[in-house]
This record gives sequence, C-alpha cells and structure tokens, in this order.
Amino acid sequence: MSAGATFRVQLRMHIRPGMEADFERVWLEIGDGVTGHPANRGQWLAKDAENEGVYVIVSDWTDEASFRVFEHSEGHLRHRERLHPFRSGGDMSTMTIVAYLPSAAGVTP
Repeated sequence: MSAGATFRVQLRMHIRPGMEADFERVWLEIGDGVTGHPANRGQWLAKDAENEGVYVIVSDWTDEASFRVFEHSEGHLRHRERLHPFRSGGDMSTMTIVAYLPSAAGVTP
C-alpha cells in the first residue's frame, strides 16, 4: 500500500454506561456496510484501556473524496442511526498517512 494514498478516519466514541456489549455487537453487524465499499481499506474497533466506555474506530480509505461520498450516503446514515442510541459523545479526526514502517512481525495495522 502506498502510504500517501491512504486517507484515515478516526472516530472516538463515548458509549453510554452499560451499553458497551450491545454497541460492540451492533458495530460488528453493520461493519460490512463500510468494509464492503470499494474504496475502504479496512476498519478497526478498539476499546480504550484507560477511559471507561470510550472506543476508537479507525477506517482507512483509498482517498478523501471516496470517503466523503460514503460519508454522505444513505448507507452511512443508516449506520449512524443504528449506533446513535449507544453514543453519549465523541469526535472525528481525518488524516493522510504520510509514512508507514512495517514491523519485523510483518503485521499491517
């Protein structure tokens, strides 16, 4: 993968107390709606080890324009509607990958 060609979206979500397991289940149920998009390069869900109820979603895209098309699509709106009941707050950051150093183990992030 060309490092400069990857557009990354990072979404930090605060999940309502007691709803974490249901949030994870629904996120997995709807995930193929993102990863099935031809411009999506993969998506990760991570649970913050230090902040209760905080999750980070990372999604890689071939380019920003393709992500923006997806972001404004009906499919994305449906995803947001399914996840909204779990969310008490959060923020989104976008970035372009400028460098990638592969690990000795050969694991791609």
